[in-house]
This record gives sequence, structure tokens and C-alpha cells, in this order.
Amino acid sequence: MKTFFKINGISILYALMLLIPIELLLNVLRISRITGWNLNVVWMVMGISAVVSFILLSSIIFYFTKKLLNNRKSSFWSVLLWLPYHILFIFIFASLFPVTNPADEGGPGDGIIILGFLFFYPFIVFVLNSFSAYTSAPENK
Repeated sequence: MKTFFKINGISILYALMLLIPIELLLNVLRISRITGWNLNVVWMVMGISAVVSFILLSSIIFYFTKKLLNNRKSSFWSVLLWLPYHILFIFIFASLFPVTNPADEGGPGDGIIILGFLFFYPFIVFVLNSFSAYTSAPENK
């Protein structure tokens, strides 16, 4: 049962790793309107934040998968389990921060970019799980 909770915890981190760039992409106009920043500044900050969060969460997930699951093959269930958490987080975010200004809605190109993220993301999760499962664990002293 502990393994079940560990896999679900790691799947939550995978869902957050994709949620952050998607929500930043969809809310560029809202962030610009609220902060008063120029759109170019918001795009630059959004890009840097997305890359930093991806790298940081990837290293955290790698560490936790290696430490908590001890190279178990059951960690590959997170390739599928991140999706329900991702849908839940998007629903929660949309409920907490609804679009009240019609100008804050994303453009039609945002959907295509998000579909690309959603298509390639299981491969990224699989690669991260493979690296954490098939690399040698550090020896405990």
C-alpha cells in the first residue's frame, strides 16, 4: 500500500510539472494586465519560469523515484497516473481563477501547443522513469 501512495505522489509531481508551463502559457495576458508588465517581459519571465520549473521538478522527481521506489518497475505506472491528476489540477485552477475578462482568454494557437505538450509528455515521463529505474543507486554508508 505504501508503494501505491508513493507512485501517486510522484504522479502528482509529474502533473504539476506539466501544469505550470500550460497555465503560464494560457495566462500571459492576465499576468500582463494584473502586473502592468509589458507582454515581452511577461513572455520572457514565463519562458524562464517554465524551463526552471521543468528542470527543478525533473530533478526532484528523479530523486524521489530513486529514493522512494528503489528501482521498482511499478514506478512506470506514473506514465499513466499523471493524467487524472493533471485534469484535476486544471479543474481546480479554473475553478479558483475563472476568466472574468474576455480579453484574458487564450488564442487558438494555444490549444495546438497544449496538444503537443500532452502528446509528448508521456514520453518524457517514460524517459525520466527509465533513467531513475536503470541508473545505479548511490550506496548508503
